[in-house]
Amino acid sequence: MLIFYALALIAICVGTLSLRSGLSFSAYVRREIARQLPDFAPFASVIAPCRGLDQGFRENVSALFQQDYPAYEIIFVTDRADDPSLSVIAEVIDTEGRGDHVSASVVISGPASDSGQKVHNLRAAAAKIDQRSEVIVFVDTDARPHRRWLASLVGPLSDEDIGAATGYRWFIPVNGGMASHLRSVWNASIASALGARGDKNFAWGGSTAIRRSTFERLKIGERWRGSVSDDFTMTRVLQEARLPIHFVPACLVASFDQCTMKELVEFTNRQLKITRVYAAHLWKPLLIGSLLFCSVFFGGIGLVGARALLGLDFAVPLAMLLLIFALGAAKAHVRLQAVAVCFPDYKREVWKSLPAHLLLWPVSSALFLCNALAAAFSRRIKWRGITYDLKSPAEAVIISRESDKL
Repeated sequence: MLIFYALALIAICVGTLSLRSGLSFSAYVRREIARQLPDFAPFASVIAPCRGLDQGFRENVSALFQQDYPAYEIIFVTDRADDPSLSVIAEVIDTEGRGDHVSASVVISGPASDSGQKVHNLRAAAAKIDQRSEVIVFVDTDARPHRRWLASLVGPLSDEDIGAATGYRWFIPVNGGMASHLRSVWNASIASALGARGDKNFAWGGSTAIRRSTFERLKIGERWRGSVSDDFTMTRVLQEARLPIHFVPACLVASFDQCTMKELVEFTNRQLKITRVYAAHLWKPLLIGSLLFCSVFFGGIGLVGARALLGLDFAVPLAMLLLIFALGAAKAHVRLQAVAVCFPDYKREVWKSLPAHLLLWPVSSALFLCNALAAAFSRRIKWRGITYDLKSPAEAVIISRESDKL
């Protein structure tokens, strides 16, 4: 019992600090949302890598053409000319791409050989950007940005001391499936790790803007060679150059999600395996923290149950477990309140997932532990039908391709 009490006290302290960080995240979000957008909107190149058809793909692509921004281009890039995304893109360009302020093009990159396919696609597209472009923007096609997304993302770069501006994904479950809700809860804890510390933020590749001059001066295209992770590599390069990454809450992007348990496990394992290879300093504390929580929380449930069956007093351990749960649920609620401010168009959809965020966060912690353990024993991932072996941050070996299963 003394061991349980000691570990439970540590878990309570960690939960208290986590709630405090959630409150800081909420305050930062509200402060940034209320801030006036800088008057900085140069010509921008939006690069959107594609492979296969994501859920809501047509609506996501259409949103890129509907940006309230003076002048920009969209470069869609994929590895093969028969990718099923291209026919949808052509239809959207035909109906949406007729404005004077936006143009669109398609780049066929071919199969990757010395890096991940997405990184290969980005390098190919970056070589084709318009000469007028002053800012390069990266976006994933499973994200649905709002009309002010591009302006909000580019605006902070008016400060030339900022290395990049970034948002992050927020999964909005479709049809209320358990796996979809759990993925939303799992992902939420990563989103709320972003904040005011520009030296600690992460440049997420699905919603990031960088000055072209910075991109070229730091030779990010070259640094991508051999990598499978565009965002971890860019983050590392910017940190080495001591350039802060500015988190823009208004550039959280909605990803309408419906996944199976198999897809959930594949997605979360992939994220943690990539994290272990590219940022082991993040993976190790996550492994230790999730191991501590699961030992205390789920072990504590077993302890309380056993003591109840034996007729022993269990009030104190039960109270400690309830406090740990309450701290996590409070953070989830604070976080959801803040995120709802960022999604005025989807506020109702965001709040519909409140029960899942309040109740499933312990399950999410258990999933994190499983993911971290999987990353400890394997560096092989499957991403968009391609299987990679992550040898090192600068070497990704392609094991196989499912060319016909996009």
